[in-house]
Amino acid sequence: MTAVAVDTPHGPARVHLDADDAPAGALVLGHGAGGGVAARDLAAAAKAARALGVGAALVEQPYRVAGRRSPAPAAQLDAAWIAVVEHLRAGPLGDLPLVVGGRSSGARVACRTAAQAGAAGVLCLAFPVHPPGRPEKTRLPELDAVAVPTLVVQGASDPFGMPPAGAQREVVTVPGNHSLTGDLETLRAAVGRFLGEVLGLRH
Repeated sequence: MTAVAVDTPHGPARVHLDADDAPAGALVLGHGAGGGVAARDLAAAAKAARALGVGAALVEQPYRVAGRRSPAPAAQLDAAWIAVVEHLRAGPLGDLPLVVGGRSSGARVACRTAAQAGAAGVLCLAFPVHPPGRPEKTRLPELDAVAVPTLVVQGASDPFGMPPAGAQREVVTVPGNHSLTGDLETLRAAVGRFLGEVLGLRH
């Protein structure tokens, strides 16, 4: 895995890329608001991608690269994310079919920018439907706006809520809460199956 800095309108991001010389597709994932790319669910998803010969890129947002834990505003997160995707498209990933996603805040970014990124699918790990105890402050419209196949892996007792399935949206429930560490094997299997379907690969 190689780590490269990518300039964005809001400072340098960092991309950890693991890909063959000729990957079958690409999975680009972002981290949660206060966490990083070492989260166990992100690692499990990247492992599922690599098992299929799909390149995996884990993206650190500029605020994390700068050492801050408090996330940047949504517009800045989205702009930095698009800059990273465009950089990868212009270089190592070329015109490969692309699945974008992330955990929690990173999943929201991927949903909001899926169309601009030209994504073939979206992977949401622990999508935060609403703040804990505040179901009226729903973020579900961000998920509903995605027009490509979407997989959501959600903890059964996630205090951030449980999104419904939809016409192009599958929801896989695993034991546990927002951390998604209760059943990483089920998570890996679901991600592998989803990538195989979206990217047209045998799994």
